[in-house]
Amino acid sequence: MARIFIISNRVATPQAGLHPGGLEVVLKATLKNHPCVWLGWSGEIKRHPKTHTVRKGDNVFIVSDLTKEDFEEYYNGFANRVLWPILHYRLDLAEFSRRDLTGYLRVNDHFADEMVKVLKPDDIVWVHDYHLIPLARALRARGLTNRIGFFLHIPMPPPEIITAMPNHENLIPSLCHYDLVGFQTDNDAANFARYLANELGTPSHISRRLGTGERAMRLGVFPVGIETRQFARMARRAEKTEMVQKVKDSVPGALVIGVDRLDYTKGITLRLEAYERFLAANPQWHGKVTYLQITPKSRSQIPEYADIEQVVNAAAGRINGAFGDASWSPMRYVNRPYGRTALAGLYRAARAALVTPLRDGMNLVAKEYVAAQDPADPGVLILSRFAGAAVEFRDGALLVNPYDPDAVGAAIARAMEMPGDERRRRHASLYAALLKNDIAEWGDKFLSALVGSKSFNLEKAGRQSQDRSLRH
Repeated sequence: MARIFIISNRVATPQAGLHPGGLEVVLKATLKNHPCVWLGWSGEIKRHPKTHTVRKGDNVFIVSDLTKEDFEEYYNGFANRVLWPILHYRLDLAEFSRRDLTGYLRVNDHFADEMVKVLKPDDIVWVHDYHLIPLARALRARGLTNRIGFFLHIPMPPPEIITAMPNHENLIPSLCHYDLVGFQTDNDAANFARYLANELGTPSHISRRLGTGERAMRLGVFPVGIETRQFARMARRAEKTEMVQKVKDSVPGALVIGVDRLDYTKGITLRLEAYERFLAANPQWHGKVTYLQITPKSRSQIPEYADIEQVVNAAAGRINGAFGDASWSPMRYVNRPYGRTALAGLYRAARAALVTPLRDGMNLVAKEYVAAQDPADPGVLILSRFAGAAVEFRDGALLVNPYDPDAVGAAIARAMEMPGDERRRRHASLYAALLKNDIAEWGDKFLSALVGSKSFNLEKAGRQSQDRSLRH
């Protein structure tokens, strides 16, 4: 029987459960509707790494340990200190070393070796994100002819930025070994098409096939969504929980919320500066608004992340010191993670959400905030124009330039003062956009494009893959 073979950096095994947000939620419908094999790193660092297999129903989870050297070079090194900043337009933060690139390629080869052991000719392979750019090339080198798709969850910058990365001419064109390369937005796909046109001389438009013969790479745009109606139901229930009620009761007036990993791409320091300017320019709101910033720590072993933690802590303290009094703290800054249900309730309770990344592939917080709102009395989404979600939300969100704290501060004031009719009209537009792109159909849309059909049928796709393998 044909299977969907998913490969990503991390795997949500049945023991670990599904974590809020991110890849695990995105793949939930695919794992439920099709027999899948999901392979990736276990999250464990071992002197003598092993590969473990877990089965649940029709799904198989294969997780492989890494050595400390692999972790430092592949994950901490090339993936998160070169690719992550460059793909988020931050050339100034990239730290390239050939040792890290070697480790990155070595771990991709290791995953390819593990896949070869279990991959069947009729399996459809779906590779996720920047950790695994050269994986298809490694699989083709091992003789595999399966259909292989790749989806980039984060931005793809223009060629002027990509070409500044040492060895880009070897790494980035390796994406051409995939049958389908998917992006979040038209802009991301167009940037990649321009890179290929500049570097390889391909046509610069994206509605095309690259290559000749049986296998040719195609580009596609597949914006990630959320399970809209289910999340809305979750928010309605969560609003009544004790924790959410305590937060609401403790806030004098309106609640503004921000939820982000502690990452320099999220624009948190500029956002706090914007909130500070809002308070300075709007003294009538003192004592009547509270900003809750929930920011779980991430990648703390990387110096840039430790630095931003200090800056954000200092900014939060400065705001409370300058504007707060004994009865009111204008800022609450929390470093602990919250479950998805709790966040849904907090979103529903918030009069506005500040989602102002400097650059983001999509940003599901923006979508979850919209889904969580009470349609009769919705909050206002203040959204960075540089988030992928801005493409779908241009008509309903207050789009802002996150690099302009005065403009973001003015947007906060506008959100606080916005009349109910306008809030309801904007929310209706945003919610309609969510329903157009529900996550339940997202996986099958990508897989249908990968196998070249209008609707995805795994059995038929498996036969096509096997036929192609036999022809080779």
